[in-house]
Amino acid sequence: MIVRQKPHRFKIFFTLRGSIIPKIYPQILLIALLSTLITIVQHWIPNSFPYYGTATFTLLGVALSLFLGFRNNASYQRWWEARSLWGQLVYECRSLTRQVLSFIDEEDKAGQNLQKNMIYLTIAFTHAVRHRLRDTEPWQDIERFVDPTHHVSMRQAQNLPDYLMRLMGKALGDIRRQGLTSEQVIQNMDERLTSMTIVLAACERIHNTPLPFAYMLLVHRTTYLYCIMLPFGLVASLGWATPLICAVIAYTFFGLDALSEELEEPFGMAANQLPLTALSRTIEINLLEALEEPDLPPAIAPINDYLS
Repeated sequence: MIVRQKPHRFKIFFTLRGSIIPKIYPQILLIALLSTLITIVQHWIPNSFPYYGTATFTLLGVALSLFLGFRNNASYQRWWEARSLWGQLVYECRSLTRQVLSFIDEEDKAGQNLQKNMIYLTIAFTHAVRHRLRDTEPWQDIERFVDPTHHVSMRQAQNLPDYLMRLMGKALGDIRRQGLTSEQVIQNMDERLTSMTIVLAACERIHNTPLPFAYMLLVHRTTYLYCIMLPFGLVASLGWATPLICAVIAYTFFGLDALSEELEEPFGMAANQLPLTALSRTIEINLLEALEEPDLPPAIAPINDYLS
């Protein structure tokens, strides 16, 4: 995710970090070169391309804008829902930790061990959710928070976050059986676990259910057809300004298309996707601090205005 102040009015035209230009410059260059070729032909052989008027291209542009706007809104809704779910996960983890530390009897060693085990499993769960959504290797971040007796079965689990949630449920059952807190507090803690499971399921729904392929294909094809047809209709009236105008229009339409595609999958590693590593590290720091552990990991800082 890009984290930076709004650039100066002049610098905004030359800002590439976080911009969609590096992803779409081949399309812009293609349209600019095609427009230049058509303009040269029109200059050397007048009336090669007759004047068609702008009404047709205006109507096509309006229709394409509606398609792109709908897809952009749908993609942004997915991005914002994903961010809201991770905000809820931060809240649920902090609330569960507060309840564990406040209401579990810690006068004996068993209570202290169960407190630490529950909080460690909560940290492992947040890292596991991130790695599952990004399809990355989780063990380096997770194994240090899980008892070694579970490592073999953990590596065999089809759904690692769900496996860790079951371990948390068993730990909560041990707390209940040993009478370390009241039934009401046990119920409240179980509600926190249920809410964290809901967050996992909702994130998996977003990750596993992209926008319909047929709609994406329609938008792609329409964008290419419109931008390729555009110089043929404008060259008779715009002349040598045709390449510039067509390149600007191509930047707008191809940019919206590419940005929508990037926001559609909010859990990836692209510049405008969510900083899941920073969010999960924040949870880890908060929970370890609540345990009063001395060696806290550093917060994830932006590198070149990019927060992973």
